[in-house]
Amino acid sequence: MKPRNWGFWAGAAAALALAALAVATVRNEYYFFAAYVVIQFVVLATAWNILGGYAGYVNFGASAFFGVGAYIAVMLIKATGVPLAVQIAGAAAVGGALGFGVGLLTLRLRGIFFSIATVAITIILETTVINWRYVGGATGIQILRPPVMEPFDSYTKMLFIAVVLLAIVAVAIARYIETSWLGRGLRAVRDNEEAAECAGVPTLKLKLMACTVSGALMSAAGAPLAMYQSFVEPASAFNLTYSVSALAMPIIGGTSHWIGPVIGAILLGTVQQVVTVTISSELNVLVVGVLLVLFVVAAPEGIVGLARRFAARFRKRES
Repeated sequence: MKPRNWGFWAGAAAALALAALAVATVRNEYYFFAAYVVIQFVVLATAWNILGGYAGYVNFGASAFFGVGAYIAVMLIKATGVPLAVQIAGAAAVGGALGFGVGLLTLRLRGIFFSIATVAITIILETTVINWRYVGGATGIQILRPPVMEPFDSYTKMLFIAVVLLAIVAVAIARYIETSWLGRGLRAVRDNEEAAECAGVPTLKLKLMACTVSGALMSAAGAPLAMYQSFVEPASAFNLTYSVSALAMPIIGGTSHWIGPVIGAILLGTVQQVVTVTISSELNVLVVGVLLVLFVVAAPEGIVGLARRFAARFRKRES
């Protein structure tokens, strides 16, 4: 295994160990309730960046995949009462299939036309769920949590560990894609799709693969929502805030590297939680908008780009 791989997996193991230590020692449930949201955004932002960052196809449909994941979990709970791991796996499978189908319909479009098409997908799916009585329709549906599993003493802590594991898997997948032939092909698509096609890069195939993986991870991020809230309704599951946050977090952190969405999600997600507690949750979108404008104007390459710029200046001074 390469040294970089050792470093990544050591960091992932340390993060998981820190999460397990927190579960064993921290008694205040709110910290896990808030941390769950932040880590959930790590998964969502990382998934968005696979298509939006690496390939340059700006997707405003993150809330569609997130909502589908939540309602697939609801459907599985109501039909069979399967455990959380199966709910996440089922949501990922359906999200991947949806991503492939949406990709076939929309990935021949480019620029603003692709973005508008992804918004339309969100509206179509939300309208479908609103009129689907089996999962509660427009009024939503109440979910009863099953007994908590050992060694956890609360369901919130179990959900926290589950989403940490999901975040590690999502980041590992994004990291592999970035450093593989798939990532190189997606970057060629982002830089100049026509030139990539002329050079023999299978652009549509690569975009479909990226859309499938991205859709699977975004839906997996939405699957635990039913157990987290114990109640799901279309207005919250398909909330446009998820799409805005999934786009803003990689841009703030930096779309060129897998660590960018992680940094952006932790930073912006934490700020949103602080604002929710100290001021009002209604200001979350305002916070996202202000930070997004600041970074687009002052640091278009995000925090990762700023770090690289400062590192280059430091090396230049040293030489």
